[in-house]
Amino acid sequence: MKRRKFITVVGGMAATWPFAGHAQQSTKLHQIGVLSLGRGDKSDASLKTLDAFVPALRVLGYTEGKNVAFYRKFADGDEDKLNEYAQEFVTHRFDAIVALATPAVRAAKKATSTIPIVGIGMADPVDDELASSLARPGGNVTGTAFLGPELVSKRLQLLKEIVPGLSHVVVLWHPRAYGERTMKGMLNEIESAARSLGASLQLVPADSPADLESAFAELAKARADGLVVFPSPMLYSQYSRIVPFAEKNRLPTIYAAREGVELGGLVSYGVNLPDLSRATAIYLDRILKGATPAELPIQQPTKFELVVNLKAAKALGLAAGRDSLLTADEVIE
Repeated sequence: MKRRKFITVVGGMAATWPFAGHAQQSTKLHQIGVLSLGRGDKSDASLKTLDAFVPALRVLGYTEGKNVAFYRKFADGDEDKLNEYAQEFVTHRFDAIVALATPAVRAAKKATSTIPIVGIGMADPVDDELASSLARPGGNVTGTAFLGPELVSKRLQLLKEIVPGLSHVVVLWHPRAYGERTMKGMLNEIESAARSLGASLQLVPADSPADLESAFAELAKARADGLVVFPSPMLYSQYSRIVPFAEKNRLPTIYAAREGVELGGLVSYGVNLPDLSRATAIYLDRILKGATPAELPIQQPTKFELVVNLKAAKALGLAAGRDSLLTADEVIE
């Protein structure tokens, strides 16, 4: 049941960039490269985020095959492939590159300093050295960010509310998901939160999809009270494997995105990534009309959603707290 409608408000963009006149597009066929670390099939949760981008552009007056053409590349968790595909886009002199999340943006920026790059859901563009500042990016990268480090401690606190006896927590993380400073910020946040809650932490790394099976074995061996899945484009694309593992091992888990709960997971807290993707479409529209990324402020979300799966809670023998249910944006029964 819906508790309240979730709306992503992105820095007043709608007021600054009105839709009036967007339907009048040039007949030029804009060539756009689309880059993702995910798999690109239905088992990939990140595909839902990308799939929201094209319909949003359609509202702005773009029709695929008529005035815009997309060339999609999915790296299946392989960062070397990301770099290779980004270079292909540069070789073909595409008009712009749309990159899902920080690793894809990083690969695109490594390949070109001139072709505009629109990033969907970056973690911390400044700390990851993708932009000089949020207000004035100063280079060829702009788009949206999702506040990666800032929400990590909040997720642990929410998991504690749902699992009152939480004392030993395992963290599944991708150490190279973002830049060194961003990852350090995430670790500092969750370590501080664990100390304040009196919980012990055990970090379990996975550098690629191939590492997940050994990570699962370590997580199962830990016999923890709960699991926190760190933000990571690679882990996001692997939710279809992580959720069944957590369910099989009766491990209460909180995810960074709602797709984990939609697949049967317990709880998630973060920005609605498809909504963020739709908001990011405005950036590509502006760039194709002549704006430069250096002058388009990178926007951060101001709304976040808490999604709770009551069926998963009951299966784990948990009674979701009254406060959690009252503050939840959506409860799945």
